[in-house]
Amino acid sequence: MKVKYFAWVRERIGKSEENIDPPASVHTVEDLIAWLSGQGEHYAHAFDRPKFIRAAIDHAHVRLDAAIASAGEIAFFPPMTGG
Repeated sequence: MKVKYFAWVRERIGKSEENIDPPASVHTVEDLIAWLSGQGEHYAHAFDRPKFIRAAIDHAHVRLDAAIASAGEIAFFPPMTGG
């Protein structure tokens, strides 16, 4: 699946997107964040406060407990503000 990173999540990880193949034990966005956090120092730093991370699956905003089984693309970004 393709994973995209935006704003300070991208800056901390050091890349804007990548293709990943998470283990079968990763079922939700929250599981994916936990797994990614274990993939290195930059990921751990980017996801050190998972409650501040927002996610979208195939361009639709989702909660952290959303299933990722059929996801083609998952995006991670910080909370957005209007103005």
